[in-house]
Amino acid sequence: MKVDGTDGKEVFTIVGSTEASPREGRISNESPVGRALLGKHKGDSVVVHVPAGDFSYKILDIS
Repeated sequence: MKVDGTDGKEVFTIVGSTEASPREGRISNESPVGRALLGKHKGDSVVVHVPAGDFSYKILDIS
């Protein structure tokens, strides 16, 4: 999933918690970002609330 977010454009792959490796762009489906992005579609915008602050993402592409 390609997104445009607070930190610029990023690519995430949503995986199970045992396969997660945020440095490699693999985020857990149980993480706040993973939960917020699941089920969304290209063009959707989401705001993720985490202890470090709020992150906004716009979904650019899903593959």
